[in-house]
Amino acid sequence: MNQTVEKAWSVLEELTDPEIPVITLRELGILRDIREHADGIEVVITPTYSGCPAMGQIEDDVNAALKAAGITGKVTTQLSPAWTTDWITEPAKEKLRAYGIAPPHTTRQTEQVVHITRRQQASRAVVCPHCGSQNTTVISQFGSTSCKALYKCLDCREPFDYFKPY
Repeated sequence: MNQTVEKAWSVLEELTDPEIPVITLRELGILRDIREHADGIEVVITPTYSGCPAMGQIEDDVNAALKAAGITGKVTTQLSPAWTTDWITEPAKEKLRAYGIAPPHTTRQTEQVVHITRRQQASRAVVCPHCGSQNTTVISQFGSTSCKALYKCLDCREPFDYFKPY
């Protein structure tokens, strides 16, 4: 691996998601690749879903980090293959739980579109990140961001976001 590419990975490894500051872009699976070109490097990012409002901020953060490190590069948004919650690392899922967000169930469908019916979703309990109870209920299909649903624990009575599986 080229020294510039290695340096870029090192610099970008620390960038966190603007909406969930406890996990990095790489842990979330948004930071996909860094490629070397004659005129600099190309950083490839993939949005968690089409229209994600954080992508502009993420691109700005990547560009600023590269510039601060003296690296010439550009950011490319790649939509295929589509992002999946299976790309979230296990340590990141633990960080989400500690932050109060229930991590997504694993879909194991990384290369195809997944259609999940309400019946399928209902059959898998969403565990409360606060007390660990499976006695939870959905309040709204949309939480603090569109990629999360709002749940409530019926035992500890705390509301929490659930990162919806894609």
